[in-house]
Amino acid sequence: MKVTVFGATGKIGALVVRRLLEDRHEVTAFVRSPAKLGVAAAAVDVVAAELTDEDAIREAVEGADAVISALGPPIDPFVRGTPLTDGTRRIVAAMHGTGARRLVALATVSVPDPRDRPRLLDRLVPIGIGLLIPGALREVQGISEVVATSELDWTVARIFAPIDVPANHTVRAGFLGRDSVGVEMSRADIADFLVDQISSADFVGAAPAISN
Repeated sequence: MKVTVFGATGKIGALVVRRLLEDRHEVTAFVRSPAKLGVAAAAVDVVAAELTDEDAIREAVEGADAVISALGPPIDPFVRGTPLTDGTRRIVAAMHGTGARRLVALATVSVPDPRDRPRLLDRLVPIGIGLLIPGALREVQGISEVVATSELDWTVARIFAPIDVPANHTVRAGFLGRDSVGVEMSRADIADFLVDQISSADFVGAAPAISN
C-alpha cells in the first residue's frame, strides 16, 4: 500500500515509518525537518513543509491508500493555539480532495468514545489533564473531533501511558468500562497497532482504547 505518515519524526511516528518499511509499504513522510528522519529518509518519499501548507499536504496524500497521523501535542502547560487541530483539518480536506479514504490517528483516553461506559476514574482523567496541561488537552480533543466528523474511514487509537520498552506484541483494544484495557503500552506496540489498522475494518468509525 501507499501510506502517508504525519508526525513521522516523533517517537511513535518514527516507529510507524519503520514498521511500514519492514512490511514493504510505499511511504510518504510529511515532516518539518527531514534530517530528523535519519536513515529512513533514503527509503521514503519526503514532503518537507509546515502543517499550514495546504498544497504540500495535498501533495503528500495524493494517491495514498491510507494516512496515519501520529501527531500529538507536547506535554507543556503553556501550549497556545491549535496548530495540530488546524493541521488535521487540512489533512482531512486534502484527503477529500484527492479521494484518499482511510485515516488512522492517535489520541489519549481523555477523549471519549460513545461505546465507553466510563468509571469515575475515567471521568476524572480529562479533568486532571485539563487543569495541568489545558492546551494539550484542547489539541487532543480537537484532533479527535476533526477525525471523527471527517466522513472518512477513520480510526482513532486512544492511549494511556506510552513507554519506551521493546514491543511485546500483546495488545488489548476496546472501550472504557467494557473491555479489559490496561494502562501502559510500548510505543513500538502502539506503532504496530496504528499500522495494522490500515488493512483492518475492526475499528473503522471507532476510537478504541489500547494497551499492552
